[in-house]
Amino acid sequence: MLRRSLFSALCFALASVATLAQAPAGPPMGWNSWDAYGLAITESQYRDNAQVLATLKDYGWTLATIDEGWFLQNPEAAEKPETLTYTLDANGRNIPAPNRFPSAAKGAGFKPLADWTHAQGLKFGIHILRGIPKLAVKGNLPIAGSSFHAADAADTTETCPWNPDNYGVPDSAAGQAWYDSLFALYAAWGIDFVKVDCIADHPYRAAEIRMIASAIHKTGRPIALSLSPGPTQLENAAEIAKNAQMWRIADDIWDGWEFPNQQWPNGLLSAFDNLAKWAPYNKPGNYPDADMLPWGYLGPNPGWGKPRQSNLTQDEQRTQFTLWAIARTPLILGANLTKLDDFTRSLVTNKDVIRIHQRAWASQQLKTPASLPATIRVWEADEEAFANPPIYLALFNLENKAVTIHTALKDFGGLIPHHARLHNLYDGSASPSTDQLTITVPPHGSALFHLE
Repeated sequence: MLRRSLFSALCFALASVATLAQAPAGPPMGWNSWDAYGLAITESQYRDNAQVLATLKDYGWTLATIDEGWFLQNPEAAEKPETLTYTLDANGRNIPAPNRFPSAAKGAGFKPLADWTHAQGLKFGIHILRGIPKLAVKGNLPIAGSSFHAADAADTTETCPWNPDNYGVPDSAAGQAWYDSLFALYAAWGIDFVKVDCIADHPYRAAEIRMIASAIHKTGRPIALSLSPGPTQLENAAEIAKNAQMWRIADDIWDGWEFPNQQWPNGLLSAFDNLAKWAPYNKPGNYPDADMLPWGYLGPNPGWGKPRQSNLTQDEQRTQFTLWAIARTPLILGANLTKLDDFTRSLVTNKDVIRIHQRAWASQQLKTPASLPATIRVWEADEEAFANPPIYLALFNLENKAVTIHTALKDFGGLIPHHARLHNLYDGSASPSTDQLTITVPPHGSALFHLE
């Protein structure tokens, strides 16, 4: 069971009591452009979304990330990759396409946009593909801050299986010099977060992860490192945790409960088993990542499919929010925030659910009581506190029909009290003190309680 050790409990008891406002921040919360804009986001679209995100920063939503393709001058040509036009600097590093990001003109890169983002009270993130651009190698461009050239840092026998833009980077002095130059540029821009793709799985590139982590350390800037795609393998968990703050535990999740007879993408249902098995590896500074929240309007150029309102029902969206929060995986919105609907806004401003995500000390999936169908999943979380830590209980109905739950609290096990007042964190209702729980949960729905 994921519980604080006797030693840590003793240390906490001897420490002064901290207020919630003084407690450390939990997993990242923010927005990423991919689900709504794919390769094609422009600077004006980013700014419009970031301004909406800034209105949510008091709830914890503070990270704004531009996903893949920001260096492409003509992303609309992606289906004909041989016609794509890339933007590189004199040292072979991708830089923002100035026709899409005007503030990047004259060599400014992302610094003006990062400065503007910081002025909104937000953090600024970007997505990159690991490796070194083929165009840099073709021109054998010099690697900044070193005596090496691009050809010295390229493994021309290795490329990403689904994006051949870059060559792999070998574990060598030249390879390290390449990543050092890349992240020195990002630090100079003021980047706070970098999502590196084609590195966490298929294939797992351990040496490149270590080189990137070393390069970040050398910058002196606290750049958070996120690794994609999933599913990261459990046997690599300890090594990855030494070098990254986030790593994907699943391939892309999109807006469906499940996608039968398809290897890709994943549906929401697949996340239950993934998050349960990764729970032991979740700790401050290390967050197994179940992928983004494909809610609201996904358009005008979603990373997959046609522009649309999310195909997840409201109950399924609430279930995803509840599961992501109690499992303490990063909360990254995929919606077009300029078209934020009332229901999505009601989720992202629910302080009670966000409190669990940010303040829970431990969480785990519990064994489903014998009195309930196996398709009911149960999670608990507790906050660290000097005494009587707040306890949270989440119930999830994986069935395609409503299920009425009636069981004794003691049957849940874990730290769930046998007698408690149940405060429903979605409808605000509260029961008298009781030893029973009775509730009807809709298809693919959930219920979340604070036990007092």
